[in-house]
Amino acid sequence: MLRLVIPQGSLEEQTLRLLEAADLRVRRGSPRDYHASIDDERIERVSLLRPQEIPRYVAEGYFDLGITGRDWMVETGAEVEELASLDYAKSGIGRGVRIVLAAPVDHPANSAKELPAGTHISTEYENLTRSYFEQLGIPVTVSWSYGATEAKVPEIVDAIVDVTETGSTLRAHGMKVIETLMDSEVLLVANRASYSDVEKRGAMSDVTTLLLAALRAQGKVLIKLNVSHEQLGELLGVVPAMKSPTVSELSQGGYAVETVVEKSQVNRLIPLLKAYGATDILELPISKIVP
Repeated sequence: MLRLVIPQGSLEEQTLRLLEAADLRVRRGSPRDYHASIDDERIERVSLLRPQEIPRYVAEGYFDLGITGRDWMVETGAEVEELASLDYAKSGIGRGVRIVLAAPVDHPANSAKELPAGTHISTEYENLTRSYFEQLGIPVTVSWSYGATEAKVPEIVDAIVDVTETGSTLRAHGMKVIETLMDSEVLLVANRASYSDVEKRGAMSDVTTLLLAALRAQGKVLIKLNVSHEQLGELLGVVPAMKSPTVSELSQGGYAVETVVEKSQVNRLIPLLKAYGATDILELPISKIVP
C-alpha cells in the first residue's frame, strides 16, 4: 500500500534501528541495496535515498511516506504533510542537529551580522543560506559544496554553513560556530495526495503510532515490586513514574507496584526501593510506550 523512502547515509543506521524497534524491520539483500521490503501489508516497498532528495520525491508522489530532516524540508521548499517529529539523530536517540555558520577561529566576526559584504560561503544549503543573508541585508557569495565542506576554509572560501550535532568536528578543523541558522530534527512526512486517501492515511497513522511508541520506550524499563501495607506510603514517595505508579492489592496482603523509569536511574533506584521495604523487585525491558 505505502511506498516508503528512508535516509541513506548518516541517519541510516539509527533509522533502521528505529524501524526494527517498531516491528517494521527492513529486509534487504545486502547493506549496499537501495531497495528493500518490510514484512507488513501496509508497506508495499522501501527505498533508501539521500535525505536531501527525499522531501522533493515525496512531494512529487514517487513515495507516499518518507523520513528526512527539517533542514532539507526548508532547503528544498517541498510541500508535504508533516506527520511527526522523530527524536533521534545519527549518534542516537534524543539528539537534534543544528545548521550553523562557521569560520576559522581567528576570524574577527562573532555573529552573522558581523560578516563583511562579499564573504564567500561554501555549503550544501544554498537556498537556506542565501535566504538567511538576504534577510540580514548582507550580500554574500554562496557556492555549492560536494562534501568535506570544512576543508575549503580558508584557502577557497571564508566561511561555511554546515550541519553539526556538537560542533566537535568543526573545532577539530580549527573552526568556530558564529551563528546557528536553524535547529533541525528528523521528520516523518507524507505526500499530500496520498494523505488525502482514507485507506493510506489510516496506514500512515499506524506507522506513526508504532515509530513514536518505539521512540518513547528508548532508555526506559518497567520496574515491578511488592511492598507491605505499612510501607506503601513511604515507598510511593520515592518511586519515579511517567505519570503515577500502578498499585494493585495482593491476595496474600500487601501491594504490587509497577512504574516506568529511565534505565539510567535503575542502578541507584533499586537499592533505594529495597531500603524502603520493596521486595521481589523485577526490572523488565520495554519495547513500546503508547500514551
